[in-house]
Amino acid sequence: MNKYQLKIQILSDTTFGRGDGVAGLIDQEVQHDAFGFPYLQGRTLKGLLSEECDNLISTISSNQHRSYWENIACDLFGIPGSDLKTMGIMHVGDACLPNDLRQSVGWQLKQESPTLTTQEVIDSLTTIRRQTGIDDESGVSVKGSLRSFRVVIRGLEFTTDLHFQSEPNNEILSLLSVGTLALRHIGSGRNRGRGCVRCTLHNSSDENITHDYINLFATISGEN
Repeated sequence: MNKYQLKIQILSDTTFGRGDGVAGLIDQEVQHDAFGFPYLQGRTLKGLLSEECDNLISTISSNQHRSYWENIACDLFGIPGSDLKTMGIMHVGDACLPNDLRQSVGWQLKQESPTLTTQEVIDSLTTIRRQTGIDDESGVSVKGSLRSFRVVIRGLEFTTDLHFQSEPNNEILSLLSVGTLALRHIGSGRNRGRGCVRCTLHNSSDENITHDYINLFATISGEN
């Protein structure tokens, strides 16, 4: 398989939602592995990239050019309910913190007398935020509206591997590049100010190629 990487720099508090909380502590927990490291599921990330690409394609004025890029998107991401013949050529892995860090901490946690605990790992990489609803007339918090959620702290960088069944052509890399640049919010609460990110696309040599193909998208779309 041909491999590329997507790097995600966290610019604001972000919740990789797990869909549940911890009774008596928080209403929404972050997705984390057995060692306490937060991560974003590859399936979720692929959906976010696909959504951004669809949004960009929908802005193309020419029906012919829009249809062209829709076919490219199908090749890249596949289509809902696709089988082996119609599935996308790209597989997206989970977005994780650096592998050497996870291996080092994991080794310590597996020792007979570990110097760290899983909870300490979680607490070092996340924090808890709380919010409540405010009554517009009284300016007082609404009873029962207090919610708490764990967030990944800003400044961390996550990396995910993008595996292709065959070497992607320039059009596929172009669409993936513009989708990468367009992906600026992820996680739960991304429509409420949380989850601001900066994403970059890298080749197997770890070279940033995010801007190498974006002009092709505008050229073929006839938007130049």
